[in-house]
Amino acid sequence: MVTRAYTVAFEGVEAHQVEVQCAVTPGLPAFSIVGLPDKAVSEARDRVRSALATMAIALPSKRITINLSPADLPKEGSHFDLPIAVALLAAIGIIPEDASESTVSLGELSLDGSLVGVTGALPAAMSAAETERNLLCPAASGPEAAWVAATQVIGAASLADVVRHYTGQSPLAPSEPGEVLAPVSALDLRDVKGQERAKRALEIAAAGRHHLFMVGPPGSGKSMLAARLPTILPPLTPAEALETSMIHSIAGLLDQGGISRSRPFREPHHTASMPAIVGGGRRAKPGEISLAHNGVLFMDELPEFSRPVLETLRQPIETGQVMIARANAHVTYPCKFMLIAAANPCRCGHMFDAAQACARVPDCGNDYLGRLSGPLLDRLDLRIEVPPVAYQDLDLPNDGETSSTVAARVAQARQRQHARFGKDADTRANADMQGELLQTYAMPDDEGRTLLTKVAERFGLSARGYHRVLRVARTIADLEGSDMVHRSHLAEAVSFRLSSPHEL
Repeated sequence: MVTRAYTVAFEGVEAHQVEVQCAVTPGLPAFSIVGLPDKAVSEARDRVRSALATMAIALPSKRITINLSPADLPKEGSHFDLPIAVALLAAIGIIPEDASESTVSLGELSLDGSLVGVTGALPAAMSAAETERNLLCPAASGPEAAWVAATQVIGAASLADVVRHYTGQSPLAPSEPGEVLAPVSALDLRDVKGQERAKRALEIAAAGRHHLFMVGPPGSGKSMLAARLPTILPPLTPAEALETSMIHSIAGLLDQGGISRSRPFREPHHTASMPAIVGGGRRAKPGEISLAHNGVLFMDELPEFSRPVLETLRQPIETGQVMIARANAHVTYPCKFMLIAAANPCRCGHMFDAAQACARVPDCGNDYLGRLSGPLLDRLDLRIEVPPVAYQDLDLPNDGETSSTVAARVAQARQRQHARFGKDADTRANADMQGELLQTYAMPDDEGRTLLTKVAERFGLSARGYHRVLRVARTIADLEGSDMVHRSHLAEAVSFRLSSPHEL
């Protein structure tokens, strides 16, 4: 007799269904697992055997064979412990066969039978909903998986709880969705003295999900501005929260009993490797650009990142997804992030200060920022110079706008975009507009067209730069509540576009 249970194998954010088949046949006592398991899966037999012994359940003196089907799909991770145990319990008559066949399960077993939380519970719940099965998982992973309302999620603390649940002795209540509330931030945009143009650029970037590049000397407030960007961003929508949390679930970052509605803010160090930024490694894990999906990727000291890492950002910025190709896997992750980059004007940082500049001015600045290629800079919508702040200005009172005031304008602009694009999953912000949408919503009036033509001819805008100016102008119009893009909106967008870092 063969009993069946179901689980999943992960490939990127996709959870592929795996059928766990258990056969108990006459022969020399043995416990084998087949179906392309890795070392962690092969070790499951020892954890399952110990957990059953703790529950005083003796395995029959027969040959036990576990097959993970399809056999050509690589099986990695410790979450196969629970489905193997469920199939085995059904095979020896401890739990009903129909219970094991109607459930997708995943979880790691301790030697005492308790269940340890695992990564990937959220994608597993999505897979269970597609096959119209319930999900059985560790209690620690239940609040995360329960966000998928289309399936019932049962969170168990131990294998003994699983047995009592399926035998009707002590049924477990379905898990409830858990939400992690972000701590109240003490940061506020009002803390930044001066830098009104930089604050304006930050507001435009937040309203339309545009990329921003800040160039300025050390201590001018670039990192301070970037750190306060999350305080003006709207919370994730339910659809965005689910998308982002699926990536974080695969990466093992959902360890607080639920998902968060706060937008991710990732700030990798400039010594980070290419797999750390883009993704990869033996298991093709998501990198920083995918972990920043629907959020912010802050890259301080941009020219200090290695040239290959910077150049690999070009395609993800343009397409909103990254494909990691390995010999044993081709995985695609979404990565619609907002890039906020910062750099000094030169290596010493004081190119514009005659009293502190080195003897190589201006060649030092050209060499330093020359590490950034033209195609990469062409993909950055907003480019600004952040001048130094005089120490006298630091004694002035905080009279600027608060983060809550700016956040309200950003939220209204985002609402206008949501109403404009509807439920289009590929276009949620002005930065995503392509083709016909650009022609319909971002084309300026006659005066604006005339200005844009002069700018394109005078400064040689590329086709990409032309379209990015239109998207930024559309965002500026949304911030003002205008249905039409006028000359003034376009002029401001052009002013941010023409601040080339090589000219600063």
